[in-house]
Amino acid sequence: MTENETNPKYGDGADGSGPRTADKSAQGVVVAFGQTMKTLRLRAGMDRDELGRRLGYSAATIASFEQGRRIPSPRTIDKTDEVTDAGGLLTLWKEEVERAQYPPFFQGMAQLEKEAMELQMYDALVVNGLLQTEEYMRALLDMRRPPLDPETIEQRVAARLARQEILGRRPATLLSFIMDESVLRHRYGGKPILQGQLEHLLLVGARRNVELQVLPTACDDNAGVNGPFTVVMRRDGKRFLYVEAQVTSKLETDPEQAGLASARYGIIRSQALTPRESLEFIERLLGEL
Repeated sequence: MTENETNPKYGDGADGSGPRTADKSAQGVVVAFGQTMKTLRLRAGMDRDELGRRLGYSAATIASFEQGRRIPSPRTIDKTDEVTDAGGLLTLWKEEVERAQYPPFFQGMAQLEKEAMELQMYDALVVNGLLQTEEYMRALLDMRRPPLDPETIEQRVAARLARQEILGRRPATLLSFIMDESVLRHRYGGKPILQGQLEHLLLVGARRNVELQVLPTACDDNAGVNGPFTVVMRRDGKRFLYVEAQVTSKLETDPEQAGLASARYGIIRSQALTPRESLEFIERLLGEL
């Protein structure tokens, strides 16, 4: 059995009709939350300037939240609930609002990441989102064509940074990353951004729950020639295969297909440099900049 993003739990469909439905539904959640936030702010006798000061935002940002043009982080929702004495009315929205901040095609994967015991990720185009610096994220999003509007970029950056909390989660999630050497050589956004990204990889790669490996371009074999993919193992032992391309994605729940992908990942891992060799390789790349 194969589940793609037409399942509402996992996001939108790849047939062209799903994304529009999912987008409309997500925007409805954001707008409804914003209206609730405004109502509770007014009930508390605060204008946008005062609420903004207490939350650390400008009045314009508060307006963006209330008008559904920007999605607040879970921490902001908690703080707003506390400041407006909402009694939990806003925190009830957290899960729905958090889901709405992701592109429809990624909502299912975002949920699975929260349930993961282990992630195996192979990347051949860009640095994995869980490893990206904020500057690298913005450079990639700025390159999108057709261009993304500034508010969408801010939303995507906030969502991606929120996902990175998995790096320090307790109990720890086991995270294995393999990326082609070419990923580390692309100067997306310019040399300073790449330098910061490589330095960040060295820091993350030193974590005990993270294995970071590089597959050199000089390698004669590559079992990942069919493209990037992610294998998720949930805490109940069930595996999922996630593959993304352009604005579509597929979430494979067939145990056989997920198992084959995990085996394929193991082959790629054996072809790549070891984690220690990979960090040394990244250090050499930094020295070449």
